[in-house]
Amino acid sequence: MKFISTRGLSPALGFSDAVATGLAPDGGLYLPESLPRFSADELKRFATLSYAELCFEFISRFATDIPADTLRALVAKSYTTFTHGDIAPVVKLDEKTYVLELFHGPTLAFKDFALQLLGNLYGNQCKVRGQSINVLGATSGDTGSAAIHGLLGKPGTAIFILYPDGRTSPLQERQMACTGAANVHALAISGTFDDAQAALKELFADQEFRTRHRLSAVNSINLARILAQCVYYLWAWLRLPENTRNEIEWVVPTGNFGNVLAGWLLQKMGVPLHSFRVATNQNDILHRLFTTGDYRTSTVTPSLAPSMDIQVSSNFERFLYYSVGRDSAKVREVMETFKKTGAYTFENFDRDTFTASRTTDAEIPGIIRQVYQDYGYIADPHTACGFKSLAKDRPSIILATASPAKFPDTIVSAIGIEPTHPSLEALKARPLAKHKLPAEASAIRAYLDQHAV
Repeated sequence: MKFISTRGLSPALGFSDAVATGLAPDGGLYLPESLPRFSADELKRFATLSYAELCFEFISRFATDIPADTLRALVAKSYTTFTHGDIAPVVKLDEKTYVLELFHGPTLAFKDFALQLLGNLYGNQCKVRGQSINVLGATSGDTGSAAIHGLLGKPGTAIFILYPDGRTSPLQERQMACTGAANVHALAISGTFDDAQAALKELFADQEFRTRHRLSAVNSINLARILAQCVYYLWAWLRLPENTRNEIEWVVPTGNFGNVLAGWLLQKMGVPLHSFRVATNQNDILHRLFTTGDYRTSTVTPSLAPSMDIQVSSNFERFLYYSVGRDSAKVREVMETFKKTGAYTFENFDRDTFTASRTTDAEIPGIIRQVYQDYGYIADPHTACGFKSLAKDRPSIILATASPAKFPDTIVSAIGIEPTHPSLEALKARPLAKHKLPAEASAIRAYLDQHAV
């Protein structure tokens, strides 16, 4: 299978090269030339598989340049670090409300599902090609720690994670800056996540710099991230009651659009996921898009759900590509207009599959408290955004994106209980090893020139 850029000006690549490249040279994002379709018989067979087996079956449709035995071993290794037997358990709260728990990986967030696999794919690539690789990513909270733990100590790799200084939770920062691993560089950037992401994209656009350092992206702009996240939708769908699974609304806390895009792509592959609700915090560009058709940046306001403190949703470009009939010229036109003006208004924009909700900081503690009172269930601040405005005419499944133990201050203020986790408690005694840099591509370029492997 080949992978093409949403902007249509870069050559098609195989899976391994698309993963290694991350962002296409023309600035676009890679997608499969065509999407596979899963038949009813295949879906029935998938229901008997373990999570790792299901992931192999799914990813093997795309990673056609990796020997099957190698891929199977890489996938199996990726899920040995999860602490729950089901990997992604589906929790029933009542007859109409389910939670898909995605926080049982090593960094207690949904990003582990993709980044444990991506780390192993990178490690295998270094081994097979005999080349080192430098991985660069920007994070608003959870991506950075999950990416770091996917590459921790792997030979031939170095990882550089940009994050907004003072705008992640203290424990999120400690997961990035307290590993003690020589190949990990936690770079605290002055400014917002969007500033860090803009600098990252500028560096990837510098083809000489990118080639010289064998630079690869770990953000959700990397196709492997999205494909790996498709699997937990399929896993959960197979575990829902048959009379519920085809009508349930998937409620997805998201800022960068990657988490919900994965489910939508699975729907396009023939799995009958009914609909999606995009649950945003007060940084609500996606809520405004799906309610008005207006895609317009605003000021990022730090929130109690910091992983969604985003105003430029990178993965929206993949959704746009399909929404304009796979017209790469139209994608280039829209993205250029958005780059120049910070806004684009869609006419006749198809929003039938999507609804959206917005949750402010003032509402989050009350939602956490209400969920705990109703179900005895503790939701982290991001997952709490998903509990707002649940559909009354159909069942819902909320994607629980992070462990509440990562946000103890907010949980304590809401219900008077401090959630803990042994891995987080151990971090509190370790020294921070972070490097403060301005949110400028030149400063980050200089740092990589000095520390890249």
